[in-house]
Amino acid sequence: MQDTLNALLAQARTELAALTARADFEAAKARYVGPNGAFTALMKQMGTVPKEQRPAVGKLVNEAKARLQAELDAALARIGEAEIAAQLGPAIDPTLPSPDAGPGSYHPLTLVREEMCRILRKAGFSVVEGPEVETEYYCFDALNTPADHPARDAQDTFYFPERARFGNVTKKVPDERYLLRTHTSSVQIRTMLKGEPPIRIVSPGRVYRRDTSDATHSANFHQIECLYVDRDVTVRDLKALLDYVFASLLGKDTKTRFRPHYFGYTEPSFEVDLSAQHLPKVNKEWIEIGGCGMVDPAVFEGVGYDPAVWSGYAFGMGLERLAMLLYGIDDIRYFYQNDLRFLRQFA
Repeated sequence: MQDTLNALLAQARTELAALTARADFEAAKARYVGPNGAFTALMKQMGTVPKEQRPAVGKLVNEAKARLQAELDAALARIGEAEIAAQLGPAIDPTLPSPDAGPGSYHPLTLVREEMCRILRKAGFSVVEGPEVETEYYCFDALNTPADHPARDAQDTFYFPERARFGNVTKKVPDERYLLRTHTSSVQIRTMLKGEPPIRIVSPGRVYRRDTSDATHSANFHQIECLYVDRDVTVRDLKALLDYVFASLLGKDTKTRFRPHYFGYTEPSFEVDLSAQHLPKVNKEWIEIGGCGMVDPAVFEGVGYDPAVWSGYAFGMGLERLAMLLYGIDDIRYFYQNDLRFLRQFA
């Protein structure tokens, strides 16, 4: 038995050392330790060994099995290293200067964001930004969102642990939680708390919601929201601004319409649809693009504004949806994959 095991190990060592491909390795492994392998056949013979010799023979078989497994592991590791080396290509000198990758370009979301801000600046709006880490007051309470609203559930919102602390974000209400903002409307509350009307701001930025990533959804995305507060502001003013914005961004043939909806922040509230059949890949007469409405008097009261004197409107939409519409992109995940083949199309 000892001679048979030694011969088998020598044969395996020679054969495994010559292997260079994973498929050949798997075939060789099957010939030795597979169901019909040579080593498996030797182990099956243990039943024919006399009882008094089984401890000694069993020890020899176990030692041979361990040595064979070591040879198999070494061969597989060597083949794996060779595969990685082949993928990496020839060695490089990291001290050499990198090749010129060509001029950089703006990300498509940045292009749409800057264009929207440019259009709104022409209408008298100022760009204001705020923190991405917020508290429940700024993200929900001040926006007339009740404590039992589904948007405040942990299944929809990313909350930080209670022990988390952020020095640049002060809690407005004791024991409120920190969270990743679910919309940039919190910037509007911060702005109103800082000063008196009239106010005309646009707040672009990244927001976060618990969502499953697919072609049209992402757990993090970008919004742009506007707030206008003054005397005698009406729905007509809101509709006129949206008509101007979308005609400027998508072309003069673009049309908008309102559909009644509900938002805690505004009353009355509307969904905004647009018709842009002159654009590529638009195969519907109307496309939902965002939400809007007149600021609820309760929100004004919460920030110290007299709703009998001041009125205003607010609207918001996703920058990804605008970019997909503008550039004919059919999958939101392209924006986050850092694929140069995609990004270079916007140079």
